[in-house]
Amino acid sequence: MPGPWSCPGPRKTSPAPAEGRPGACPRVQRGLKQSSGCGKDAAGLQCPPWGRPSRQQRSPEKPFPVRETMWCSRVAPRPLALMLFQGARSCSGVVSYTQGQSPEPRTREYFYYVDHQGQLFLDDSKMKNFITCYKDPQFLVTFFSQLRPNRSGRYEAAFPFLSLCGRERNFLRCEDRPVVFTHLLAAGPEPPRLSYCGGGKALTVPFEPARLLPLATNGRLYHPAPERAGGVGLVRSALAFELSACFEYPPGAPALPSHVHWGGRRLVLTMDLAPLLPAAPQP
Repeated sequence: MPGPWSCPGPRKTSPAPAEGRPGACPRVQRGLKQSSGCGKDAAGLQCPPWGRPSRQQRSPEKPFPVRETMWCSRVAPRPLALMLFQGARSCSGVVSYTQGQSPEPRTREYFYYVDHQGQLFLDDSKMKNFITCYKDPQFLVTFFSQLRPNRSGRYEAAFPFLSLCGRERNFLRCEDRPVVFTHLLAAGPEPPRLSYCGGGKALTVPFEPARLLPLATNGRLYHPAPERAGGVGLVRSALAFELSACFEYPPGAPALPSHVHWGGRRLVLTMDLAPLLPAAPQP
């Protein structure tokens, strides 16, 4: 039995050419160009420009002819869309959950995902791109300022981070790190700071160029982050490309730089963040 979006059956074969077909427009039978008011067909009805009875001229005895089409007819999708939106169970790996579920009275649970660009999404979103990510700065600041390791006893393996807002639990998993630095705020006399996850000036850490950590295993760049968010954050690829121009590589074409040039100084890269990334994810 075909579903609501399936084709009701094989298409009919294309009709014979209009020229010479009984009942066709006389001008079409003669191979002439059709135009409005071209004459009458064999049934005695006035032919519209496309050579068949107009809507006003058809009758129950002469129904409107079926026109061949390459598209299958569809049923209105609204009931199906509502079912998919409200019908609730989503999965992340082998973990099953429902967005907005209430395991306890007056408690709600939501599930989120942050990608390597620092964009935040509902975890079960089918399309994850700039259009579907969260962009409200107030929400992003509240979400990431409350972020901490998940020690709630629920979904700890699948969602290692948790952001609490009153009695609302917001579980978070990430493509790489929960904190992704997106912009370098270096304008003005104040020391430069790194902004993360779309929070602007409200979500920043001091920029420490000597503690930048480039990894050869995945080609990504890392920087110290707040301790409650794991202590190390990922540098967005566009920003990492800009900062890579400041690196100095030792002779012999090694994979990793040894120094960084910043503010007129030549700084040794400490690499002290490496123990915090025992198994860096592949890009």
